[in-house]
Amino acid sequence: MMRIVIGAALAVFLAAGQALAVDVKPAVVYGTGGKFDKSFNEAAYTGAEKFKAETGIDYRDFEPTNDTQGEQALRNFASRGFNPVVGVSFAWTTAIEKVAKEFPDTKFYLIDSVVQMPNVRSVVFKEEEGSFLVGLLAGMKSQTKKVGFVGGMDIPLIHKFECGYAQGAKAADASVEIFQNMVGSTDAAWNDPVRAGELTQAQFDQGADVIYAAAGASGLGVLQKAADAKKFSIGVDSNQNYLHPGSVLTSMVKRVDVAVYSAFKDTMDDKFEAGVVALGLADGGVDWALDEHNAPAVTAEMKEAVEKAKAEIIDGTVMVHDYMKDNACPF
Repeated sequence: MMRIVIGAALAVFLAAGQALAVDVKPAVVYGTGGKFDKSFNEAAYTGAEKFKAETGIDYRDFEPTNDTQGEQALRNFASRGFNPVVGVSFAWTTAIEKVAKEFPDTKFYLIDSVVQMPNVRSVVFKEEEGSFLVGLLAGMKSQTKKVGFVGGMDIPLIHKFECGYAQGAKAADASVEIFQNMVGSTDAAWNDPVRAGELTQAQFDQGADVIYAAAGASGLGVLQKAADAKKFSIGVDSNQNYLHPGSVLTSMVKRVDVAVYSAFKDTMDDKFEAGVVALGLADGGVDWALDEHNAPAVTAEMKEAVEKAKAEIIDGTVMVHDYMKDNACPF
């Protein structure tokens, strides 16, 4: 069984929602990269499907391939009476700012960015905390003391993953060397597994033996290349351990499924509140994944160390650097 601790603030995800307070007609606009990317977007889809299974209420969704399509989809759903409308990507920040003004009676949810409006709830995650944990595992597992990171689009949010990972790897061993590359600087970076695989091979050639992918569907190229090379990868957003059992060391799980499910459920229960919700280790919003697919690769010492670090991050003993605060990483 997958071992992921869910905080009390997210326990509603595990409870069957029965009471219908208001009529809802939910809609989701995914980030570019495809609904079934086995990562970020697919986690959102999983949350929407859970709501549908529990309540019998269907939803509509759309898979844009560029920023223009995303804004058009958000406006189209709102104009057709869909409520709530969920934008699953930082890329829809400006679009939701525009569309939410046009439709003040519609509830909007934005995942991975912030819009301060009375009809918008912004859900962000403390990715640096979960990334610290998987970085710690990478640093402990590495035989070469060289680990890698392959990000998707070169943006501050992805550097946030990378910096937490680097801090965790250095916590395992200060001598660890970290390589990092980004797939690209446009939306296409989320769906280019071939390029991600090439970057992975280049890091292996430099001596890395564990590589963390935070790249949406592109990350599948990292995981595949690591499996082919008989080295280790680390998955992201969804639990990707099952994709290459024994090769995926762990996954940094980011509960986008919870965010989407809660968006639908809270609107249905008339519990919508505008503002910003930040989910980290203490809330069960991020974590590391341990299950039957990766358990043989995680030693008792590694498990003990990562659980100790998790507790210390939650109680404030260990402070993980947030790249977004200063656009800098000291590790």
